[in-house]
Amino acid sequence: MDLDFTPQQEAFRAEVRAFLQAELPADLSHKVKTGQRLGKEDILRWQRILHARGWGASSWPERFGGTGWDAVQRHIFDEESAAAGAPMQLPFGLKMVAPVIQHFGSAEIQQRFLPGIIEGRDWWCQGYSEPGSGSDLASLKTRAVRDGDHYIVNGQKTWTTLGQHADWIFCLVRTSAEARPQSGISFLLIDMKTPGITVRPIIMLDGEHEVNEVWFEDVRVPVANLVGEENKGWTYAKFLLGHERTGIAGVGRSKAALRKLKELASRFPGDDGRPLIDELRFRDRVAQVEMELMALEITNLKLIAQEDQGHAPGPEASFLKIKGSEIQQTLAELAMQCLGPQALAHLPGGVTADRSPVAGFDAGDEALTGTYFNYRKTTIYGGSSEIQKNIISQMILGL
Repeated sequence: MDLDFTPQQEAFRAEVRAFLQAELPADLSHKVKTGQRLGKEDILRWQRILHARGWGASSWPERFGGTGWDAVQRHIFDEESAAAGAPMQLPFGLKMVAPVIQHFGSAEIQQRFLPGIIEGRDWWCQGYSEPGSGSDLASLKTRAVRDGDHYIVNGQKTWTTLGQHADWIFCLVRTSAEARPQSGISFLLIDMKTPGITVRPIIMLDGEHEVNEVWFEDVRVPVANLVGEENKGWTYAKFLLGHERTGIAGVGRSKAALRKLKELASRFPGDDGRPLIDELRFRDRVAQVEMELMALEITNLKLIAQEDQGHAPGPEASFLKIKGSEIQQTLAELAMQCLGPQALAHLPGGVTADRSPVAGFDAGDEALTGTYFNYRKTTIYGGSSEIQKNIISQMILGL
């Protein structure tokens, strides 16, 4: 595998960088770089800017309005976007439900839902996990009973990320209890404004309202909102999880976090008064995580290149999920170590514009504690590390 970028790829990088310098709103970049909370309009605003440039969906095929970029171009775009402080594009629509719709949905489903995703009109959330059905997702209990041209949905979903903003939710629901658990699940698209849906906040360790409980009480969903075939949803769910786990690797964001870490370590002193980056043990830990990130980047490029050849992400995506989430946690831990005894208490909602500066701290340092708390969950969502190791042992090593 050639690890050097070609002149054409470097020219593409320059094009992306120039676009970001010209079109990325300064207020959005400032929010990202200083750890402020991004609102729904912030995310959708950036999506509309990208769509106007023709870059709204870097991984979609051109026939659906995507860029048609190859794996390296997508990697370069993600890396440059993270470096510039661009908001992360909402993955639930673009990178999770959209591929399912494109591969398994009818033409009518594709025409109804894909434009709203790429144009930045619709916000999607995921309805997979339930109380008692997280890692063992096949045991889910939310039911959808056919009633003429509708399904009647009852049940509960949990850990629904940013569901408080969502216009739509893609849900796994049980439509049959007669076969083995995986065979009785269907994939439904549900309008969050439908009567009978209740969203309740779950406040996380960092004090933020990021996840939710979603309750369904006699919610009527048109049968036309079924993706693919009834009782085939487990197949679609596995397909989606492969895309989710590839995205969780977060190479571009981790490279930006590594640069931030090195800057912090050069600014904050260690026990002997020298910059922390000059302390041998700390420098070794930074070097170790940097090497792991380089290896992750190469592996990620190899796997997403396979997608260009028509191969859906397989069990190999579990490698990316495990290592990507562990690297994110390590970078957050090392950043907190830089702050040492001066670490600031986290302020829910992030840094505010009128916050008085603290001696020795730059804008964004206050958000590091919140990032550390928030990243405790990365080894759990998208399938816990323990589950990923089971997948690797069974489906790759054959144990």
